[in-house]
Amino acid sequence: MKDVKGVALVVGSNGIIGNAVAGELVRDGWTVRGLDRRGTGGIPTISADLTDGEATAKALEAARDTTHIFYAALSPDPDLSVEAERNGRMLGNLLDALEQAKAPLQRVVIYQGYKIYGIHLGAKVQTPARESDPVHMPPNLYLAQEAQLKARAEKSRWDYVALRPDVVVGDIYGNPMNIALVVGVFAELSRALGLPMRFPGTDKAYGQLVQCTDAGLLARASRWAAISEKASGEAFNITNGDTFRWERMWSDVARHLCMETASPVPLILPRHMPDKAPLWREIATRHKLVETDLDTLVGWGFGDFIFRTETDVISDLNKIYRYGFTERMDSTASLLGAIDSLKRKRVLP
Repeated sequence: MKDVKGVALVVGSNGIIGNAVAGELVRDGWTVRGLDRRGTGGIPTISADLTDGEATAKALEAARDTTHIFYAALSPDPDLSVEAERNGRMLGNLLDALEQAKAPLQRVVIYQGYKIYGIHLGAKVQTPARESDPVHMPPNLYLAQEAQLKARAEKSRWDYVALRPDVVVGDIYGNPMNIALVVGVFAELSRALGLPMRFPGTDKAYGQLVQCTDAGLLARASRWAAISEKASGEAFNITNGDTFRWERMWSDVARHLCMETASPVPLILPRHMPDKAPLWREIATRHKLVETDLDTLVGWGFGDFIFRTETDVISDLNKIYRYGFTERMDSTASLLGAIDSLKRKRVLP
């Protein structure tokens, strides 16, 4: 594996993946720029709306020396066809802009979720899911993006690698897909109401085998994927390497937070939690937290999806281990560590 210190463009640098990747690359000595609609603390950031091709081309003139893209941008939509078209177009606009700027691009690292295996469609995914498993009927934003990458790479000097994490655990806020925030805020609201910390999903989901991906581990895998010659053109599952059941993890979190637990009570979180906004404002004001608005802080819909998944969710990691990235992570330590970090950052009390 070559020791490359490239010029990285981290697309979606304010997100849970992009933030961790940018930090890892900076520590490793790379030149790093972010691309996001908002500024990113600590690194130079280009602001661009990727759905606007002309504006993207103009903005990316400032990144004409980019050698590596780490693409973690996501624009979700309930209409899967709209979602696939829009996200594919965003990626295309970015690549067109860098081509127009004559950037010396070498590799694109892109991130795909477990949705690539069809779990969002209610499919009972065969486990452990393998990268070679047959794809489902489109539309799917990840399939649309990878098809575009494959077609473009065949005519270019650059190549790409796809990484497939699942339920990324990190310590940033402002991103709705952060399960550590969902768990942490739910726990603190329960505490304030004098309630035990009760799992808000279904009994069946409580007992399924599931997995997650630590944001730091994913960032290190991303650096590996950017410079590994063997990884060219490949897709890799990347998780912590262990599995857990929420019935065990939930008890571990409650114990860590000095709270009691009780049996699950299934809630539709997007319906059940909005009326807690005034209570969270009181908690945040009392503890001088950085975010007082509950809707801004937590993506209850994301938590609802995770806590209502009633099938095992397990990825086969043999391929990425075989290709050379073998790091593992304790998922309990990852989640508890993220919650503790959010407390230190005054996101949680």
